[in-house]
Amino acid sequence: MILDIDIGNTRLKWRCGEQRGFVSTSGLDVQVLGQTWGGLDTPAAVRVVSVACHEAEGVLAQYCQQQWCLPLRKAETRASQAGVTNSYQDHTTMGADRWLVMLAGFHRQSGGCCVVDCGSAVTIDYVDADGQHLGGYIAPGLRLMRKGLLGNTRQIHLPMESPERWDTRPGRSTAEAVGHGIELMLAGLAERVVRDCDRLLGDQAALLVTGGDGAAFIESAGRGELCPDLVLDGLALALPNVAALDKGGHD
Repeated sequence: MILDIDIGNTRLKWRCGEQRGFVSTSGLDVQVLGQTWGGLDTPAAVRVVSVACHEAEGVLAQYCQQQWCLPLRKAETRASQAGVTNSYQDHTTMGADRWLVMLAGFHRQSGGCCVVDCGSAVTIDYVDADGQHLGGYIAPGLRLMRKGLLGNTRQIHLPMESPERWDTRPGRSTAEAVGHGIELMLAGLAERVVRDCDRLLGDQAALLVTGGDGAAFIESAGRGELCPDLVLDGLALALPNVAALDKGGHD
């Protein structure tokens, strides 16, 4: 089995066969990883995508080398890969996690797809039936908008956890007005994405959504399939042969 890892801004998500879980990147060290993976058999390889937390990546590399004598096999954005062609003139400027959800989304469907990742940022990308990336959008996510707004309004207190569904009713307090206003903006974005998906790709195209606020996004969009593991699924397409490279625990 291969250990697949997605290092995000606040947490590390992992999957190894049927086992999976999350670890906070705050205060991450080899002891925490040992507690998390102490019961795992030695994986055939370790695949990772990391776009934000270099300290966590360093801890991970140290643990995998000490525990299993395995290097990290890190996914990178490509100009073209696994049937998908990147629209960026300089593909190296695209986040690798965004690239992976496009690869996974395209291979999950037989036709065009719109893939949405609702994490700290919301990324939206359109891929047609031929695998051509048509471009996309990046917007601040729920937590990022709350953090940015509350940084300048210290007397307002909002919960930072993601709700199961966005509340877009007019607020009856300043805190509600701020919170619901942010969620209204994201709900409007969700509705626009559906229209653009139909316009750019046709009404048979799939809308695939991942990330912590994915369920709320689908609720507002009125359509879509929740795919929690799109980033991890994309690792297998970006790095398909790493087990052969690392057979026997050697680089």
